[in-house]
Amino acid sequence: MRIIGEIPHPDCRITLFAWNNRYIIKLEKGYLEQTFKIDQFDLSSEKDLNTVVNEGFIREAMVRFDSMHESLRNSQKDL
Repeated sequence: MRIIGEIPHPDCRITLFAWNNRYIIKLEKGYLEQTFKIDQFDLSSEKDLNTVVNEGFIREAMVRFDSMHESLRNSQKDL
């Protein structure tokens, strides 16, 4: 797997990878992460990843991070 770039964002780390004919978009916030895989042949070039990872995509990921954090917190209540 090779890193092909990063997209700067103040709320999370966004890293782009290429691996096995796929592009991988990895978002990290604290101890949580989300990974999205896109078939390399679905895009015309690596530059298209910057179009995929737009503000709407990131906004939805931030909401999902909140939900993930809540799920983890709820599952640990009885420990």
